Amino acid sequence: MRLAYADPPYVGQAKKRYGKEASYAGEVDHAALFLQLVEYDGWALSASSPSLHFLFKLAPSDVRVAAWVKPFAIFKPGVNPAYAWEPVLFKPARSGKARTGGPTIRDWVSANITLKRGLCGVKPEAFCLWLFDLLGAESGDTLDDLFPGTGAVSAAWVKRWVQA
Repeated sequence: MRLAYADPPYVGQAKKRYGKEASYAGEVDHAALFLQLVEYDGWALSASSPSLHFLFKLAPSDVRVAAWVKPFAIFKPGVNPAYAWEPVLFKPARSGKARTGGPTIRDWVSANITLKRGLCGVKPEAFCLWLFDLLGAESGDTLDDLFPGTGAVSAAWVKRWVQA
């Protein structure tokens, strides 16, 4: 199966967060991104909670939403309640019916943010492993990390499937 993961700059945040980097020079065209994602057997898109209304207008009707809950998150002055979870829009490559003998995968994960330096929003390994299970990934599948950033997701994929 061909899988894809997209963790682009959140809607309305590209210039603010990544304006100095040439690869993030403008806002992401999420309509085009969804057209790209649906070409895969399974896919996931990380987002921000304020962008859900906008993204649901563009997303395929069979999209599901999962949650990355962050027990330890960065709190910003004047922002209350804190943004301590991140929605993940997804379409699994394999349905629950196709997965027999394994554990039931939750549509949420509780994992602390990483304090590694680099791009804002680096995904921790626990998130990545949950994401692979959420998509129904199996040995022999491929994953295209469409916004590789620090490479954390691809590194977790290699560790889980290639070096296993």
